[in-house]
Amino acid sequence: MLIFWLEFILVLGAILLGIRRGGVALGLIGGLGVAVLVFVFRTPPSEPPVTVMLIILAVVTASATLQVAGGLDWLVQQTEKLLRAYPQRVTLLAPLATFLLTVCVGTGHAVYALLPVIGDVALRTGIRPERPMAISSVASQMGITASPVAAAVTTFLAFAAKTPTPVGLFDIVMITLPAGLAGVLVAALWSMKRGKDLADDPEYQARLADPQFRAALDVSVTTLGTELPKTAKLSVALFFGGVLTIVMLALFPVLVPVFGGKAVPMTTIVQIVMLGFGALILFATGVKAPDIARSSVFTAGMIAVVSIFGIAWMSDTFVSGNKAFLIEQIEAMVKFAPWTFALAMFAVSAFVKSQAATLTIMIPFGLALSLPVPLLLGLMPSSYAYFFFAFYPSDLAAINMDRTGTTHIGKYLLNHSFMIPGLIGVGVSTTVAYLLSRVLFSY
Repeated sequence: MLIFWLEFILVLGAILLGIRRGGVALGLIGGLGVAVLVFVFRTPPSEPPVTVMLIILAVVTASATLQVAGGLDWLVQQTEKLLRAYPQRVTLLAPLATFLLTVCVGTGHAVYALLPVIGDVALRTGIRPERPMAISSVASQMGITASPVAAAVTTFLAFAAKTPTPVGLFDIVMITLPAGLAGVLVAALWSMKRGKDLADDPEYQARLADPQFRAALDVSVTTLGTELPKTAKLSVALFFGGVLTIVMLALFPVLVPVFGGKAVPMTTIVQIVMLGFGALILFATGVKAPDIARSSVFTAGMIAVVSIFGIAWMSDTFVSGNKAFLIEQIEAMVKFAPWTFALAMFAVSAFVKSQAATLTIMIPFGLALSLPVPLLLGLMPSSYAYFFFAFYPSDLAAINMDRTGTTHIGKYLLNHSFMIPGLIGVGVSTTVAYLLSRVLFSY
């Protein structure tokens, strides 16, 4: 038992130290943790999450190619047109737009270009920008578990494929998409009445007395005047063609090639299709390969791959080496109250700050506890909790891009703008996903 707690302290310490260092440090320190577990504690190493890493690599490369070709900017422009056409409904439309944008492209990074537009639309309409800004940041990350090409979804798919009762890609999205939409809608409806209107906010009115502050508000923020490459629309069409191909192959398994009596796994299909369509975008739009490697989407994706490589390998080695002890200690509690596993997943995500990494850590743990795969699917939305401390880039961006200062981190750290929308969104989406999984899979 002493060895278990020493290993647990090692794993937790490595995660906290990696988070503190940031970037690829999480993966590097995770790798160091694997070395200590193997050579000091003599714990057998588990297999590194190669399939998960390859899926993320393929999807991120295609998404980065789309970004360089101007496709992401084109999608942002179309979203801005919608918001400016119905400015009074920005608190409802903006989070739905950021959620669906993430669902379509598989990454929440597109939200950075949209946040200043959301803030500007709210300001010009006299709506407190905190209302749409906070929930829009949260919604952009909630969309990850509902996207057929997001790293978190393909991570779950990779683990589910190894079980006796595999869950397909369409099964995952069939649960997480409506659950995510429900969570976003409820949180957005709550946000419509939060805080005081700008005209009645004494703090905002006091800041208006500063001429420099008032002058900064007079500058309009928009993407509509930005000249985009002529191939931007084509890149979007090709990227969505890849997403549609994956969905069609998931819906109609008869279309999937069979070799030696076995169909090509969907985890492999995702890699093939996304790399292939990424190449089509490259050829059709004439983007330069070095620009793809330098894009923000590619950089963020590579950091995610390295992080998952180290931290997930370390966590899986720890869980595998202590499987019997863990099952003995908490199996009865988790089976009696399955929702406690959602709380554990939520807590891990608050620190790991990646849904794919959270799932890579927690799914093997859930399988070791003999939890049904459909149940784990129903709890999947709880893998998003990095709004909790409001240190995630999209949350910080929302704070910095709200020129009125209404979107903020509070005096006591946790009383920030994202806490209640995040808790409502994740709570509702997890509840809906759990209920849908019970109805559709009858476990």
